Amino acid sequence: VKFNNCAGSKGVRYETNSPDFKVRGDGTMYAAHQLQMPSKQLILMVTAWDPQTLDRWEAIVRFLVAEKSQHSGHKPKGRKAVPGEVMQQQSDTLLPWRQHQSANGLRRQKRDWVIPPINVPENSRGPFPQQLVRIRSDKDKEIHIRYSITGVGADQPPMEVFSIDPVSGRMYVTRPMDREERASYHLRAHAVDMNGNKVENPIDLYIYVIDMNDNRPEFINQVYNGSVDEGSKPGTYVMTVTANDADDSTTANGMVRYRIVTQTPQSPSQNMFTINSETGDIVTVAAGLDREKVQQYIVIVQATDMEGNLNYGLSNTATAIITVTDVNDNPPEFTTSTYSGEVPENRVEVVVANLTVMDRDQPHSPNWNAIYRIISGDPSGHFTIRTDPVTNEGMVTVVKAVDYEMNRAFMLTVMVSNQAPLASGIQMSFQSTAGVTISVTDVNEAPYFPTNHKLIRLEEGVPTGTVLTTFSAVDPDRFMQQAVRYSKLSDPANWLNINATNGQITTAAVLDRESDYIKNNVYEATFLAADNGIPPASGTGTLQIYLIDINDNAPELLPKEAQICEKPNLNVINITAADADIDPNVGPFVFELPSVPSAVRKNWTITRLNGDYAQLSLRIMYLEAGVYDVPIIVTDSGNPPLYNTSVIKVKVCPCDENGDCTTIGAVAAAGLGTGAIIAILICIIILLTMVLLFVVWMKRREKERHTKQLLIDPEDDVRDNILKYDEEGGGEEDQDYDLSQLQQPETMDHVLNKTPGVRRVDERPIGAEPQYPIRPVIPHPGDIGDFINEGLRAADNDPTAPPYDSLLVFDYEGSGSTAGSVSSLNSSSSGDQDYDYLNDWGPRFKKLADMYGGGEED
Repeated sequence: VKFNNCAGSKGVRYETNSPDFKVRGDGTMYAAHQLQMPSKQLILMVTAWDPQTLDRWEAIVRFLVAEKSQHSGHKPKGRKAVPGEVMQQQSDTLLPWRQHQSANGLRRQKRDWVIPPINVPENSRGPFPQQLVRIRSDKDKEIHIRYSITGVGADQPPMEVFSIDPVSGRMYVTRPMDREERASYHLRAHAVDMNGNKVENPIDLYIYVIDMNDNRPEFINQVYNGSVDEGSKPGTYVMTVTANDADDSTTANGMVRYRIVTQTPQSPSQNMFTINSETGDIVTVAAGLDREKVQQYIVIVQATDMEGNLNYGLSNTATAIITVTDVNDNPPEFTTSTYSGEVPENRVEVVVANLTVMDRDQPHSPNWNAIYRIISGDPSGHFTIRTDPVTNEGMVTVVKAVDYEMNRAFMLTVMVSNQAPLASGIQMSFQSTAGVTISVTDVNEAPYFPTNHKLIRLEEGVPTGTVLTTFSAVDPDRFMQQAVRYSKLSDPANWLNINATNGQITTAAVLDRESDYIKNNVYEATFLAADNGIPPASGTGTLQIYLIDINDNAPELLPKEAQICEKPNLNVINITAADADIDPNVGPFVFELPSVPSAVRKNWTITRLNGDYAQLSLRIMYLEAGVYDVPIIVTDSGNPPLYNTSVIKVKVCPCDENGDCTTIGAVAAAGLGTGAIIAILICIIILLTMVLLFVVWMKRREKERHTKQLLIDPEDDVRDNILKYDEEGGGEEDQDYDLSQLQQPETMDHVLNKTPGVRRVDERPIGAEPQYPIRPVIPHPGDIGDFINEGLRAADNDPTAPPYDSLLVFDYEGSGSTAGSVSSLNSSSSGDQDYDYLNDWGPRFKKLADMYGGGEED
């Protein structure tokens, strides 16, 4: 390869894009090792570059691989071509269909060699169409042949990228190629005659697009985030950045190299990081990373293709943000060496002092969070130190009450550390330890009873005024001169008294173990002890008195009532006793009958079953039915023993064959004789008879009342047939009338002096009332008819008697009505009817009698 850079070729170096071939300094190309060529054509790119100026030049070299003759005596016929012509023919014209001649003449040998690939540079500027190669057949001298191509890029999408002259066989590319869009094409070439008959078998054509450096490296991310611990050693891995180049990665066009352009800030060194030019790994290159000084670095990384050649390669940049993570390389330190606080005695959950610390590590992280410990000065565990999660301060808190009389002050030694251990090589600071002085203030404490609850034992029944014990309290305030006073707080039975000054307890009444205030033989009282401090304080104490039982309660017989048959049989009465005392002042009991009266032992007998039960039964063969009071003496086993005479009511009654009392026998046993029973039954019968007679009499009287005839036949009583419905209004033409005429008169004078005209008569008239006959005080049976007739006659002639509302004036219609008079309406009758009986109905029916019954008189 000859090269001239206008300044001579001294110092120029050559490279190829294939590791199989190399170029010497004089431009001679040679094979680097023995290899088998897969095709008849090889295209290489040779690069010449000046190491001083970094200038680069490129050239394409095409090799044609010659065949070795298999028969040394055989040579193809034809004219001998000079080397230049052979090269021209091989590079321009492809003869895929070759002819071989034999003794019998020409013979076709199908595809006896493989067509080498056709290389086309991408992004060619033309002009287009640009010839790539010429394809021809040896038969084109004998017949007319038409050439065509098929495949992707010809008659398949993308269409018409390649074309062929059907006559000459010249193949063209019609537009610029893009290797990143498609790197290779596979076409098939066809040769046919003018009739379309196949002349040659189709031949495969492989077209490769030669890559050009037309794509910049592209980072996967524009911003990368990484982290590295502070204090990391040089060579510590941080992160990896990656850029991809769309160009051919097997050539320099796609070989990307990385470098760091800038670093911000440049502290403590301007080169704190380095990057692997091939892998993109960023590592630390210098020591001194300190988060407390620089928390973050911004590194600009550049990726360049052409193996990092800045003159010919294309570049792109990305940002790498490197965060310096915190490690616990700063121990916490107290802001002062001593702290002080004050706490009242007997108080808990009180913050005594706040301990402040300083830690330069990252706040609110395990490297910053403080943990406090008390290492001395609090052997009893009165205090603890809690950490404020916001301020990181230590709060000295009282968790166990302190006593001024025991400790007036505490001297604590506290230490602070972090949740996370310190980094390797970091030692604790002497300022991580401090002293805390806590003063205890005295307050007035309540007196307390040393023995609470206090239990004493004594027998019940001790006399009033007996000294039981001294229940005294202690005032814990030893340094205060105070007096303690005592009083009762709870004494349910009011049995006790307490001395106000010394706490001596005496009895105010007799203590009874059987009282309702005793629970499980114990009586409980509460007392109050109060001092005279400021403010005063008081404490309570409980005194428990266990009462020992004495035999102070006589036994009681059980049951109080029973029944037994009048004749001796297996029916007996089981008896026992109840005693309010307890052992040994109760059973076994002794049951016996008294000697007086003598009838008791004569009629009854007691048989003892055991210490607590006995049987009462009849001694005689028959005892008259009735209720008997049987006295029985019961004695307990106390010391001294107590006895009690109890009376049991026994009902003696006749019994059936089963030994049960009969109903009559039970009544008789209740104390009623046969005569009394008969008298009660007679009284019940008489009472029922009287009730029955009264009911019969009431029924008869009710019947007579319903069968009594009325003075007037209901069918002839027309008062029930005249009804008042409503008042009717007038028509449209008679709305002009004096409503005052329809008003009820307010005074008598107004009515009496009223001018003649229309007047309402459906109201009680005002005037003198007729005199009715006076009903005799003591009526005589013969005067009843006369009295009724006189009253009826007076009522018929009384215009004021009810029903005065039977006749209604509906309305005054006025004058000039368009309606005719209703007087023109004549009553008609289908037959003769006698209406003379209307004259007997009184003056109210006189008008009706005149209209119907008095026609002949008129």
